[in-house]
Amino acid sequence: MFDKLTSKFSSAFSSLRSKGRLKSGDIEAIGAEIRAALIESDVALDVVDKFIARIIDRSLEKLEEVNKGINPSQAIFTIVNEELTAILGGNSRRITLAKKPPTVIMLTGLQGAGKTSLAGKLALHLKSAGNTPLLVASDLQRPNAVTQLQVVGASIKVPVFAPEPGNGVGDPVSVAKAGLVFAQEKLYNIVIVDTAGRLGVDQELMNEAIRIRDAVSPDEILFVVDAMVGQDAVRAAEAFQAGVGFDGVVLTKLDGDARGGAALSILEKTGKPILFASTGEKVEDFDLFYPDRMASRILGLGDIQTLAEQAKRSMDSATTSRLEEKFIKGEDFTLTDFLAQLEAMKNMGSMSKMLAMLPGAGAIKKQIENFDDNELVRTQAIVQSMTPIERNDPKVLNGSRRARIAKGSGRQVSEVNNLVDRFSAAQKMMKQMRSGKGMPAGMGLPAGMARMGMPAGMGMPAGMGLPAPSPGRTAPKKKSKSGNPAKRAAEES
Repeated sequence: MFDKLTSKFSSAFSSLRSKGRLKSGDIEAIGAEIRAALIESDVALDVVDKFIARIIDRSLEKLEEVNKGINPSQAIFTIVNEELTAILGGNSRRITLAKKPPTVIMLTGLQGAGKTSLAGKLALHLKSAGNTPLLVASDLQRPNAVTQLQVVGASIKVPVFAPEPGNGVGDPVSVAKAGLVFAQEKLYNIVIVDTAGRLGVDQELMNEAIRIRDAVSPDEILFVVDAMVGQDAVRAAEAFQAGVGFDGVVLTKLDGDARGGAALSILEKTGKPILFASTGEKVEDFDLFYPDRMASRILGLGDIQTLAEQAKRSMDSATTSRLEEKFIKGEDFTLTDFLAQLEAMKNMGSMSKMLAMLPGAGAIKKQIENFDDNELVRTQAIVQSMTPIERNDPKVLNGSRRARIAKGSGRQVSEVNNLVDRFSAAQKMMKQMRSGKGMPAGMGLPAGMARMGMPAGMGMPAGMGLPAPSPGRTAPKKKSKSGNPAKRAAEES
């Protein structure tokens, strides 16, 4: 969503880095560039003006100190990063569970913002943290809203309280009250109430939401907003704040290609923090909103921390520990290990989204967009067509074995050769890391990323899946020969 804004920021700071000692005119010039970029991204004008004023004031105040440093542009960059983090929410609070269960969470917002889908995502997120959520279907106006919530609930194995069929039938206030009583009787510790929306803000919508609010006394009222609707989202948020009131914001459709001004305007305009963000259509595409990480992504610094957390959730700790222990002992990283990492990679979701979280991803935007996620499936098919002996010792892969693997996986022999060659290169890199030589030039990623469990040798930056060495521990070198018959013959000669 923020690709264009990221590009504008990068361009602005590129021009600043080309200068040596900075002058007040340089600060004002970059402020003007950033201002234009934010307005183009549909950020509210008064929010932009306040933001730019803070950046310029802070930069000019520290200008003399900044120019004494080795890299003045980096100091200005730091100020922008801090202000961007602040405008996104700084240290956002999190949902606090009620001392006396159940905790009642009420969802509000306009129709089309994705409240019902969001209800399921939020329920799954809370369930994964050990809670027992109950979904309450109080949207009785939108066609098939109750059915949709029931389908979502069934997919994540979260119960749905839906005594009324909806489609204009039933009283949403009575359903909400009955849902709360049901949760208390069945000992659910969280109740998520899905309410009706309208195509626009109207008094009927507000009155219904107010009645539900008064009936269940929610601990949290979350305003669900479509991040793609720009400043209209801010106007809707202000209307709901004045009517029903809300405690926090949830942004949906952050994976869209809109300009994203809502995320940069809503906190400043309403004073309410963004608590969660939905980044895709799958129920797993949902997470806490981190202002500092979002600021980092907008400025082109990537989001390694979120990427690492996703990888950690996808690969079990036992597998990760086993791979690291193998690395420390000097044992070879095998295709069996690689297969386990491919499984974890598939569980993490879209490769394009993950690669977009890497620092400098904007420079290879086209390559990331053109990455074929089916490459994981094809690679997995090749490895699964190997015998256990072949996976653990790729050197035995002679011509006839490679032909059999290609036929078994439905791929070409050249693809098998390509995979084995890349895997061999990854093994060599591991040995260099174990011997203390570090990562070979051109790998482009810090060795510490290896702990994320991301596989190497498949068209991604090499070395992304290799366990990192523990400080001060190395393993002995081992001589190896190529598994490619032609290369091996050349080496022996």
